[in-house]
Amino acid sequence: MIKKQISTFILRWFLSVVAMFVCIRWFAHFEAGYERLEQSWWYYVVAGLVFALVNSIVRPIATLFALPFLFITLGLFTVIVNAGMVGLTIWIMPHLSISFGGALEACLLISLMNFLVNLMLPDVK
Repeated sequence: MIKKQISTFILRWFLSVVAMFVCIRWFAHFEAGYERLEQSWWYYVVAGLVFALVNSIVRPIATLFALPFLFITLGLFTVIVNAGMVGLTIWIMPHLSISFGGALEACLLISLMNFLVNLMLPDVK
């Protein structure tokens, strides 16, 4: 059972790295002179780790502060919170920038990718 949980975690982490790779390639921009980072897979692995940490530490706090807006918009403000988490991840990563529109598109793409992964993977208990 633990072996199955570990393999599922590794698969989800790998897919998060792939999602960050796609989002950084499509929506983010490297500073001039640092385009070589675009070729480094380690950069995307670190970006996936930073994104996971931001989602596990900052997102609950941001969601708590956004509760009034979440109630008013019937939960649609969650998209803005998720875009903020993508933007924060890109801001933390060195030599990388993204617009709010790019962060919004990236969070929608990541949500779609996670939805498809959840459809394919069985629940692990």
